[in-house]
Amino acid sequence: MRLLGLHYNLSMASYLQVENISKSYGPKVLFDNICLNINEGDKIALIAPNGTGKSSLLSIIAGKDSSDAGGTIKFLKDISIAFLEQNYSFDSEKSVFDEVYSKLGATTVNADQWGIEIRIKQILTSLNLSDFTQKMKELSGGEIKRVAIAGLLVSDADFLIMDEPTNHLDIDAIEFLEEYLKKSRCTLLMVTHDRYFLDRVCNQILELDGGKIYVYKGNYLYFLDKRDERISNFKAETDKARNLFRGELEWMRSTPCARTGKAKYRINAFYNLKDRAEQRVEEKQLNINVHSARLGKKIVNCRKLSLYFEEKCMLQDFTYNFAPGEKIGIIGKNGIGKSTFVNLLTGKLSPSSGEIERGETVRFGYYNQSGINFREDQTVFDIVHDIAEVVTLSDGTQASVTTFLQYFMFPPVMVNTKVEKLSGGERRRLYLLTILMTNPNFLILDEPTNDLDIITLNVLEEYLKNFKGSVIIVSHDRYFLDKIADHLFIFQGNGKVKDFVGNFSEYHEYMKELNVNEMRSEKKDTDKKKNISQQKQVVQSQKKKLSYKEQRELEQLEKDIDLLSVEKKEIENNLSSGTLSIEEITEVSERIGKVIKLLDEKETRWLELVT
Repeated sequence: MRLLGLHYNLSMASYLQVENISKSYGPKVLFDNICLNINEGDKIALIAPNGTGKSSLLSIIAGKDSSDAGGTIKFLKDISIAFLEQNYSFDSEKSVFDEVYSKLGATTVNADQWGIEIRIKQILTSLNLSDFTQKMKELSGGEIKRVAIAGLLVSDADFLIMDEPTNHLDIDAIEFLEEYLKKSRCTLLMVTHDRYFLDRVCNQILELDGGKIYVYKGNYLYFLDKRDERISNFKAETDKARNLFRGELEWMRSTPCARTGKAKYRINAFYNLKDRAEQRVEEKQLNINVHSARLGKKIVNCRKLSLYFEEKCMLQDFTYNFAPGEKIGIIGKNGIGKSTFVNLLTGKLSPSSGEIERGETVRFGYYNQSGINFREDQTVFDIVHDIAEVVTLSDGTQASVTTFLQYFMFPPVMVNTKVEKLSGGERRRLYLLTILMTNPNFLILDEPTNDLDIITLNVLEEYLKNFKGSVIIVSHDRYFLDKIADHLFIFQGNGKVKDFVGNFSEYHEYMKELNVNEMRSEKKDTDKKKNISQQKQVVQSQKKKLSYKEQRELEQLEKDIDLLSVEKKEIENNLSSGTLSIEEITEVSERIGKVIKLLDEKETRWLELVT
């Protein structure tokens, strides 16, 4: 493969031309002689099932890997290119700031030293990385991903190539990146499973299917519609070719002795038709067909649970009784205690105080972020067979391990494949299989969407929607949460958890409205305080005009107003904390009404005295 830098006239729009590149691993062909073109300003998402070559294609385009034989990759000369890989390499001893700074080219740094430093700090702060001196080795996985993204954005490259940019990011970071890319004039090619992110950032979708590239100039909904149409048309054309083939086959078989007298063009057409009739669409799709054990009425009851790591509060006075069939989403910033919470529920951690009661029929299926440590020399069959020889399906029948593997897109040719040969998505799919084959009735999925492709996610979502047991989902994937969760636990920090009835989009709108109302309230309070301050200045000159009794009343009013204002603020904080019981909420709601009324009365009387 040749990587060429061509000098185009700047009026030309083509930033990248890929021609006839191929990639195989042993007998497995990922893609063969594919071509694509990307123009300036295009924002493109690449979609394909796991293990079919998405990351390989990005690596070849970015110059990190090579095509098997021939092919060319031509970038417009003098454009800058930045590549965000899934596995980010970094210097563990460097500070966060120095790590980002080190990724910049010398030309960029020398051009504007001061401006670059300011820009690095602005982007790091926007990604909630405010400690610029913290060592890279001290960061969590999500924090490392944010540093990688900061380095990419600071480069201000013309062409961004991003492999799963939202993996391991919390929702605030995802929304920041989403807004940044929407407004940016950069050209973008990325692999992502985040459908809201894809929809809001990209104007074009490339599908890698069966080793070929298909182009959809529209959003995710347009892609789904046109993909279905493409497959339906292909099937219809293939069925038509098969019908014609049967007629031609009869003709070819008739009077074999006169074969040499048959029209040569018709014989050639027969073989072309044969090739077309034998084509088929490879619609590999996950089939989650597993039984879930019976679940009794008592699931998991939590009463005043608290957990501390030394002086850090991870959970405080949490009380909740889980019900059969409910589906709960858990959201919050990275490192705030979400994974710690589910480890409490499953018994992997013990609370500092409080009680957890688990029902006798509860059978947890816990899919955690880190997955399980498969031995690299184990085969797919070995891993599954070590858990069980047969699996109970949803209809009560049993299937062999080999049959069950096919439901999870591991055909017979892959059964003896070693783990070291599997893609990241294939490993996650195998891990999910090992969880579900134990027939759990309480599923806990911690970041299940990382490394799973969109088609697999669609199937998983349908399974979870119809799952009869209880489900907890810890996720930053807003689309996934909207489809599954009927209410949310919002982890707010310092051990506080707010229960919100509704899906993520409803919560997002609620928070936007709440923020608007708070801003209005703050403005109103500011205006009122400003008015009072102005009136106080007037008071100073008018004190002598008040009677002794009025003067004492005025002084007392000022003290009362200050005390009531403090009490009002405290009640508002308590109401928004999410920690109050129903009885406490009722009590403080009644009190805040009285406080507001008293404040209005006293402020009105105060104004009467001073004006």
